[in-house]
Amino acid sequence: MAGRRLSLSTLIFLGGAALLLVPAVIAGTIYTGALQRRAEAMTVETLKVRGDLSANLLARRLHQLWQEVEALSRVVSTGDIPDARRQIDMVSRLDRRYSWIGFADTEGRVTAATAGMLEGATVAERPWFRRGLTGPTAIDVHEALLLAKLLPATNEPWRFIDFAAPVTGPDGAVSGVIGAHLDWRWVADNVASLQAPGIDVILVSRDGTVLLGPPDLVDKTLTIGSVAAASRATMSVLDERWPDGKDYVTVTAPTIGHEDLPSFGWSLLIRQDVQAALQPTRELVRSFWITLGAGAIAALGLLALGARLVTTPLRRLVTAAEATLGDGLLKPPHEETRYEEAARLSDALTRLQSTVMRAETSRARKADALPIQR
Repeated sequence: MAGRRLSLSTLIFLGGAALLLVPAVIAGTIYTGALQRRAEAMTVETLKVRGDLSANLLARRLHQLWQEVEALSRVVSTGDIPDARRQIDMVSRLDRRYSWIGFADTEGRVTAATAGMLEGATVAERPWFRRGLTGPTAIDVHEALLLAKLLPATNEPWRFIDFAAPVTGPDGAVSGVIGAHLDWRWVADNVASLQAPGIDVILVSRDGTVLLGPPDLVDKTLTIGSVAAASRATMSVLDERWPDGKDYVTVTAPTIGHEDLPSFGWSLLIRQDVQAALQPTRELVRSFWITLGAGAIAALGLLALGARLVTTPLRRLVTAAEATLGDGLLKPPHEETRYEEAARLSDALTRLQSTVMRAETSRARKADALPIQR
C-alpha cells in the first residue's frame, strides 16, 4: 500500500493544476459561449437594420415615381390631346427612368403617348389598363409586348413594372387611364446598390420567385421558410439551408411600401452565410483558447518547478532521517534554508542526531565500565 501513495510533489502538481485549470476552463467556456451568442445577436440585428433600411429606401424611390404618375393623372388634359401629348413628352424627357408613358381612353385606345409610340393601338386587355380603370395600381415586372419592336434593341429583353391611375373629368367620371412603364433596369440598379460584402439582398415576388439577387437564384421559385414568412407579411429571422446547400441567417422584410404607393407584392430577403458571419468570432474564440492553452502550459511548468522546489528539501531530510535509522551512520542533514518549515525540520533533525549520539556515547561508556564476566 505504501508504495502506491502519491508523492507530495505529485499531489502539489495535480492539486495546483486542478485549481488553475478547472476555473479557467469553466470561465473560458462561459465567456466564449456568451461571445458567440452576442455575435449571433449582432449579426441578426445588422441584417434587420439593413432589411428595414433597404425596403424603406427602395419604397421611397418607387413612391417618388408613383407621385409623378399620380400627379400626371390629375393634370393631364384629356380634352386636349395635343396638350396631353406635350405634357407626357415633357415628363418623359425629364425622367428617363420611364420607358413609356401613355393615356388611353375608357375603350383602351391610346390617344397620347411618349414619342407617339402605340398611339391608336388598343391596350384594353393589358392588366395596367383594366386595373387602372378602378383605381391606382402597380403591375409586377413583365417583358415588353406591344413596345418590344418600337424601343431600341438591347442585349436583354425590355422589362417593365407598370404604374397606372384613373383620369377623371370635371364631372368626376373616369375618362381614361394614365399608364407608365418603368424600366426594370432602374430597379435592378437600385437593388444592386443595396448589396454589401457578404450580405445578399434578394427581391422576391408574391409567389416566391426571385426577381433580383444572386445570379444562380434569379427567376427561380423558392420554397424555404423565409419566403413562407414573407407571404404572411411578418418579419422573421431564420437560420435555414438554401438551395446551394449552405446555411444562411435570413431576415425577411415582408412588404415594400411607403404612404400611398401601390403594392407590387414584393418582399426583400436579406441573408448572410452563417460560416462567414461567425468566422471572425470563431477566430477570436480560437485565439482565446490557444492563448489560454499556452498560458496553462506555462503555468503547469512553473507549478512543476514550484512543486520540486518545495519537496526537494523534504526529500533530503527524509533521506537523512532514514539513514540515521538504518545504519546508524550519523551524517548531518543538509542545512535547509529554502523556507521556514524545512529549516526548522533540519535543525530538529540535527538536534535529534546530537541527542542520539550522546545517548550512544553514554551507553558505550557504561558498557566499558562493567567488569568482565569470567
